[in-house]
Amino acid sequence: MLVKTFRWAFAVTALGLAAGVLYDGWTALGIVAILSVLEISLSFDNAVINAGILKKMSAFWQRIFLTVGIVIAVFGMRLVFPVVIVAISARLSPWSAVHLALTDKDRYQELVTDAHPSIAAFGGMFLMMIFLDFVFEDREIKWLGWLERPLAKLGRVDLLSVCIALVMLLVSATTFGAHAHQHGGA
Repeated sequence: MLVKTFRWAFAVTALGLAAGVLYDGWTALGIVAILSVLEISLSFDNAVINAGILKKMSAFWQRIFLTVGIVIAVFGMRLVFPVVIVAISARLSPWSAVHLALTDKDRYQELVTDAHPSIAAFGGMFLMMIFLDFVFEDREIKWLGWLERPLAKLGRVDLLSVCIALVMLLVSATTFGAHAHQHGGA
């Protein structure tokens, strides 16, 4: 039952491990194996969150989420997005960025490191908006009612979390942005 259910996942994993060995030997196999375990564990964690979101959707939107959404999350964020970041920050074509990643790992690493402040700001703002949406959500069960009720009222303001996150980004960029180049930024 287990093999039948996950045969495609096992096949893709085996192909990925084999590609790692063919590309850069046993070291690459180790890296691919470690990243696979990390990715699988994070995917299970995400599945719990996605199940809660899917319960609220109609059957049509569930199918869209599970097809288009998963393709965007898996291929877009893990394969396309890093290349786009390097291409934009280094002013390269996407094909040049892919070629660089495959042929000159040291230069590619240097470009990714130079883009670190932008990558960290993007990731930080994404997590901040998720946190703010959580803080301003009106929940049925309140643990700290005296705090959660006023925050839920504030949460009725459209795009409040986006506005707060943008103000925080502006303040942090003006405060710390001038020193970003000292710690890996361009």
